[in-house]
Amino acid sequence: MAEVKIGNRYVGDSHPVYVIAEIGINHNGSLDVARQLIEGAALAGCDAVKFQKRTPELCVPADQRDIERDTPWGRMRYIDYRYKVEFGREEYAEIDAFCREKGIHWFASCWDEEAVDFMEQFNPPCYKAASASLTDLALLKKTASTGRPLIISTGMSTMEEISMAISELGIANLLVAHTNSTYPCPVEELNLRVIETLKAAWPDIPVGYSGHEVGLATTWAAVALGATFIERHVTLDRAMWGSDQAASVEISGMSRLVSNIRDIEKALGDGLKRVYEGEMAARKKLRRVQ
Repeated sequence: MAEVKIGNRYVGDSHPVYVIAEIGINHNGSLDVARQLIEGAALAGCDAVKFQKRTPELCVPADQRDIERDTPWGRMRYIDYRYKVEFGREEYAEIDAFCREKGIHWFASCWDEEAVDFMEQFNPPCYKAASASLTDLALLKKTASTGRPLIISTGMSTMEEISMAISELGIANLLVAHTNSTYPCPVEELNLRVIETLKAAWPDIPVGYSGHEVGLATTWAAVALGATFIERHVTLDRAMWGSDQAASVEISGMSRLVSNIRDIEKALGDGLKRVYEGEMAARKKLRRVQ
C-alpha cells in the first residue's frame, strides 16, 4: 500500500488528502505576513504550510547577481533582493513556534545543499524538492539522506527524468507530485490524468498534485483522480507584489478548497455497491418488480 508518514499523519491512498498551503516567498520578507498566512491556513483546515529556503550566493547565477530589478523596496540588484526575501534562523524559530501553537506542520523546499543543513535544525516533518531540482541528483540525495520523507515535484520534466530521480532515490519515504511549472497554468495544460499515469507506474509511491492554476475546480478534480496530497500557493491578496501571487489562493478560497476536498473524500466512498438505508423507503414505494 502506498503510504508515507509525515509527522503524525499518514499520506496515501487509504488516508485523508494531505493539504499543503505553500507560502513560498509570498510573505515578501515580512514575518507578520507569514504569521497571517500560517494562521489563515490553519483556520482553513490545511495540514501544513510550506516555505522556500535558498542560499542566495549559491542559487543566483553570477551573471544575474548585479542585474537591477524593481522591487517593493525600490530598484536593487537581484542578489540583494534575494537576501531581502530570505528568512534566517531567528525568523524561522518564530515560525516554528507559531506553527506549533496553531497545530499545523511546516517545512520547506530547499534549493541548495546548505539550505538542507540549515533547515535540519528545526526537525521538519518532511522536505519538498522543487520541479527545478528534479535533475539535481546531488541535492535530492542530500535531502533524502536526512531520513525524512521527500516530496519531489515533476513540472517541466519528462517521464525519463522522473524515472531517473526515483531510481536514484528509491521508493522509501518518497512522494511524487504531478505539476505544471507555468505560473499561472492554463487549464488545457494541466493534464491531470498524469496523476493516474504516475500512480500506475509507481503504485507503491503516494502521488499528489501541486497546482498553479487560477481557480479551485481543477484541484478538486485532481482529488477525484486519486491525488493523495494537494499543494496550492496561498496569499493574503492575489494583487500583492510577487511572481507567485497571481497563481495563489486567498484564505477564503483555501477554506473552500479544503472543505470541498473533505466532501469529495466522503462522496467517493469505497467503490462497493450497496443499498443505503435512506433509499429503502423509495425502494419500497417505487420498485415494481422484485
